[in-house]
Amino acid sequence: MKVVNLKQAILQAWKERWSDYQWAVNMKKFFPKGATWDILNLAEALLEQAMIGPSPNPLILSYLKYAISSQFDDFSRDLCVQALLDIMDMFCDRLSCHGKAEECIGLCRALLSALHWLLRCTAASAEFLREGLEAGAPAAGEKQLAMCLQRLEKTLSSTKNRALLHIAKLEEASSWTAIEHSLMKLGGILANLSNPQLRSQAEQCGTLIRSIPTMLSVHSEQLHKTGFPTVHAVVLLEGTMNLTGEIQPLVEQLMMVKRMQHIPTPLFVLEIWKACFVGLIESPEGTEELKWTAFTFLKIPQVLVKLKKYSHGDKDFTEDVNCAFEFLLKLTPLLDKADQRCNCDCTKFLLQECSKQGLLSEASVDSLENKRAADREHASQLKSSENGSIQPNPRLILRAEPTVTNILKTMDADHSKSPEGLLGVLGHMLSGKSLDLLLAAAAATGKLKSFARKFISLNEFTTHGSEETTKAASVRALLFDISFLMLCHVAQTYGSEVILSESSTGAEVPFFETWMQTCMPEEGKILNPDHPCFRPDSTKVESLVALLNNSSEMKLVQMKWHEACLSISAAILEILNAWENGVLAFESIQKITDNIKGKVCSLAVCAVAWLVAHVRMLGLDEREKSLQMIRQLAGPLYSENTLQFYNERVVIMSSILEHMCADVLQQTATQIKFPSTGVDTMPYWNLLPPKRPIKEVLTDIFAKVLEKGWVDSRSIHIFDTLLHMGGVYWFCNNLIKELLKETRKEHTLRAVELLYSIFCLDMQQVTLILLGHILPGLLTDSSKWHNLMDPPGTALAKLAVWCALSSYSSHKGQASSRQKKRHREDIEDYISLFPLDDMQPSKLMRLLSSNEEDANILSSPTDRSMNSSLSASQLHTVNMRDPLNRVLTNLFLLISSILGSRTAGPHTQFVQWFMEECVDCLEQGSRGSILQFMPFTTVSELVKVSAMSSPKVVLAITDLSLPLGRQVAAKAIAAL
Repeated sequence: MKVVNLKQAILQAWKERWSDYQWAVNMKKFFPKGATWDILNLAEALLEQAMIGPSPNPLILSYLKYAISSQFDDFSRDLCVQALLDIMDMFCDRLSCHGKAEECIGLCRALLSALHWLLRCTAASAEFLREGLEAGAPAAGEKQLAMCLQRLEKTLSSTKNRALLHIAKLEEASSWTAIEHSLMKLGGILANLSNPQLRSQAEQCGTLIRSIPTMLSVHSEQLHKTGFPTVHAVVLLEGTMNLTGEIQPLVEQLMMVKRMQHIPTPLFVLEIWKACFVGLIESPEGTEELKWTAFTFLKIPQVLVKLKKYSHGDKDFTEDVNCAFEFLLKLTPLLDKADQRCNCDCTKFLLQECSKQGLLSEASVDSLENKRAADREHASQLKSSENGSIQPNPRLILRAEPTVTNILKTMDADHSKSPEGLLGVLGHMLSGKSLDLLLAAAAATGKLKSFARKFISLNEFTTHGSEETTKAASVRALLFDISFLMLCHVAQTYGSEVILSESSTGAEVPFFETWMQTCMPEEGKILNPDHPCFRPDSTKVESLVALLNNSSEMKLVQMKWHEACLSISAAILEILNAWENGVLAFESIQKITDNIKGKVCSLAVCAVAWLVAHVRMLGLDEREKSLQMIRQLAGPLYSENTLQFYNERVVIMSSILEHMCADVLQQTATQIKFPSTGVDTMPYWNLLPPKRPIKEVLTDIFAKVLEKGWVDSRSIHIFDTLLHMGGVYWFCNNLIKELLKETRKEHTLRAVELLYSIFCLDMQQVTLILLGHILPGLLTDSSKWHNLMDPPGTALAKLAVWCALSSYSSHKGQASSRQKKRHREDIEDYISLFPLDDMQPSKLMRLLSSNEEDANILSSPTDRSMNSSLSASQLHTVNMRDPLNRVLTNLFLLISSILGSRTAGPHTQFVQWFMEECVDCLEQGSRGSILQFMPFTTVSELVKVSAMSSPKVVLAITDLSLPLGRQVAAKAIAAL
């Protein structure tokens, strides 16, 4: 058929059937596949709107006229190109499709293809213009280039179009690569153009195209706030309770808070420093002060090094850290107070550490140091209070850090070759506050576990007594005693999990680990005094009783100290029984206790460990002799015939015994005078007021924290104690009730920031309670819906999302040491939320789908109807045996049913706030989002809510890594 006849046939068909836009579908068969075909795909969706008046739109007729007789890849045919650009002008900012999901995906692909054609057309027009300018004909190509850029701008300025292109990019990565190449080529051509307006227009279009892949990651930062109590509390919590924790989980938690609250980096770093200085000022004297110093000057610079990796560029982050210090220097009262407390220029030490880690340039350090020095000149109280003879803790901690490395190397040597040399090193560690300095430095730099393992190896080495001289026996006794005491001290100061080795099958468990797990009293751990561990070989017990009772002092040669430590509990029971039955007099008891503590303090520690467990089981009137025996063991022996470093060892022993006895003494209101070590060894003990209901204490402390606007270290310890006493459900439920009582918006927002940080005490368990019990209870009970009104409802939605995101991002990692040691009640068997039968793995899938019973349908997701409630998590095969995954699935099913129901109220508004917060906190490109638990059907329900009916929201709430997710998103966006 001749072209002319074909043209006449089409024009005739148009005139006869102009009201039926289906002609376009049939018409496509006349065109060769290529750019024209894709433009017709786009045109088809809007032909109905394009046909205005009693006759076909003349622009479309002119387009058809040229389309039939032209090949559109030949951009030199300017009339053809202009006709196509005219037709694009009609629909490029008004695309929509109400067809099937496959058709909507087709629309996305067509738009991507049209964009590619438009870019090539623009490049060709720019080339014609350049050639025209060179030939002295400036008008040639300028009109066409202006038209191309106008259509590009119009197409790309629509968020909806960019969202559709975003989906198309994920569908066809190769096509997107072609667009990027065209964009680069266009940039090169336009760079040589003299027309600034056209060049600027082209640059704007290029920026919009480049922004498409990251269109979800742009968030406006909070510039109106200067204080961020959540960051403050997270840092304080970590410094107060988790110095030994790994750096990475803290970094991730801080980054999560930064992202959720959109905090600018300089203010974020500033808040970390502020919290550190507050911690330094607040920390009780002694071990806690040293721990805070190590946290501030050793651990936090390491945290910032890791945070730097999340930054867009090293230079940017260095500038942000510098900016944070500039802000910090303006907080003169805070810095002055810290300097006074630490007896030095804290900022100077901090700047030097940051410089070492590459966080600040030398020029910045010099400038900041000079500014701080000038401020200190005006603070007369600093000059008068600083004592030159007292070494400041920051300097000592920074010196201790390399010493830890040296000691670790020394302890790697063969102990049998130079035990005296090793004893000299350990003896030096015991003097003054050296031990606590070294342990704090080791804890802050992640070396404490290694430190503990070395001491356990040493302790094991000393348990094997063989043929030896008296001198060798005394060295071995001292090495055993020092290593035992140090390990007890580490376990009490930093948690017993620091001591425990990774369980390896077949390996023999070291003596100290066995003793610590079965015999050592700890907070919240109840020991049975009749446990087999306290009942060793009877012959060894008898010989030990005889040794203690008859000898004037303990023999050292060939003494197996670990056996003596295991036998002492049974020996003490026999001695106690003999005393209570009048067989032994008090003088004999004194001689025995002197023998126990006279050479090695470890025996006294093991004896008191059993006595503490024993006292717990006795009535109040039966405890006197046991407590008296503890008193006898707690005091030092005043004798010249003691082994080396006795006074230093007794100081550590007293601290260990005080910790061990604290629970029992508190319960019985008994006083035991432990030798004073010069500091308050347990600053956070006995925090709760006596005879007061714990719910009152909880509401009172929360009210004080809310009024103050930040959580201090003491409050953290009180909250931790209350969480331990009341349990997770009680703790979480009562604090949520306090949040829902707030009626002022600024108070509710502050409450959310503070509650999130308080919940960090045990975020995993709190999240399970909040999302699995409290929220479903509020959402399904209409009598409670009034609690969900704004502002408390908005605040609760925000808090729930923050907790869910934090728990989901971290629950695959290890629990922090402070959470491991807490023996929690089982809050609920979460398997009951969705019962799973091992024989039927598809049972949950069927439960979450429509009402389809055929499991085969589930195995092929692409064949499923779009009405299915299948979620992305199922296609990613997320483990549904995990409690958090179950709770999230349950919550999103509930949300979906609320959105689909015909009853509106505060609960539906709450769901909207919850989803808005999910979108607001979204991390670009994260497949592990909690939104993957949302059924796909929820998307179509959500876009009916006016506040959620935006292309960006649809992209955010669907999992675009899945073909089904892209179909759902394309269908929802195309219908907007």
